[in-house]
Amino acid sequence: MAAGYGDMLRTRYAARLLTGTLVGRLPTATAALAIVLFARAEGGSYTLASALSATYGVANAVGQPLLGRAVDLRGQPKVMLPAALLSALGMALFAVVGLEPLPVAYAAMIVAGFFTPPLEGGLRALWPSVLKDESRIHAAYALDAVAQEVMYAAGPLIVMLLVHEWSASAALLVINVLGVLGALAVVTSAPSRQWRSEPREAHWLGALRSRGLLVVLGAFFFVGSALGAINVAAVAYADAHGNEMISSYLLSALSAGALVGGVVYGARQWAGSPETRLRAIIALLALGYLPLITMPGVIAMTVLAGVAGVFLAPALACAFVVVDRHALRGTATEAFSWLITSFGVGASIGVGIVGPAVQAGGARAGFAVAAGGGVAAVLVLLAARRALSAPDTPSAVVARSENDRNAAVEPGFSGGHQA
Repeated sequence: MAAGYGDMLRTRYAARLLTGTLVGRLPTATAALAIVLFARAEGGSYTLASALSATYGVANAVGQPLLGRAVDLRGQPKVMLPAALLSALGMALFAVVGLEPLPVAYAAMIVAGFFTPPLEGGLRALWPSVLKDESRIHAAYALDAVAQEVMYAAGPLIVMLLVHEWSASAALLVINVLGVLGALAVVTSAPSRQWRSEPREAHWLGALRSRGLLVVLGAFFFVGSALGAINVAAVAYADAHGNEMISSYLLSALSAGALVGGVVYGARQWAGSPETRLRAIIALLALGYLPLITMPGVIAMTVLAGVAGVFLAPALACAFVVVDRHALRGTATEAFSWLITSFGVGASIGVGIVGPAVQAGGARAGFAVAAGGGVAAVLVLLAARRALSAPDTPSAVVARSENDRNAAVEPGFSGGHQA
């Protein structure tokens, strides 16, 4: 198992690109917590803090696919580094100005969120040209999904440490300086500087013209809504047991399950088409959410949360392959950025829906919302089975050759269905 990941990481530039991307995404992973902590430290209410955080989130969701399209058209360094600097400046303005005047604070959140560089989509567009081998690309997608779990678990801890040692404003500044350094590490690398997208057909819909991509986006909107619901339901479950720490047990178990699942998934090759495999993995993911509705004791519930997380990272890793196979020529970065946006918007909607559900029916209703999101994701994939069929037509082969500049046989690019 370790040998496969080690082989991938020993490939020239692979470790640098993965590490730089993870560090560069720290501002996104920590924004919700860092913004709320700073707003509260400045005397703002939870309502105001949440509104500012939501403004950042919405701006980020809008900006990712637009910047991804710009990367496909102009290359990575010309878009990502200026975007990273503008995003960091927006957050620095927020840290310096604070909550007064309030319109400036909101404007700072819009700038910081909108100009967050699409490093995540950019990395996945780079992998085929860097790794040039089916097993390495497979391992890279899986490790990428696992690394997200680690980042979203470690990021808040870093923020809390910075707040404890210095201040909430210092945490904002340090995290965003790290983000710029991460982006700089990526865009100054040879693969990033040399990468060029294939020519694309001019169309305002861009990557969204791919029916297969739209199906994946729809499914992962509901996967995101399920995860957003679980976050709130876990807090309600903890409140019902009189110990707020219980929610951290459940969410940590969920992340640990995803980490284990991702590592195991990426350690072997899988037969059959990724599209078929994605349907199976999402079905297993939805099945894992259903037992949470039973709400047993804390220990059993923590175990169930760990099991529920096992198929999350494999679902993401498989989705990366499917998106790359269905992305139209010249739209790879934009397509991956749309996946990020769909997932994030779904999580926000899930949080919005689960609040009233928990208010009316307690934690059990919250976990039912999460289970409903998982089932809805499965139904989307089943209902659109034909649109998400393996891209075997000549036009689809052209569409999925986005990153195959040397016509190498790689998963989902120029030949074979194994990835």
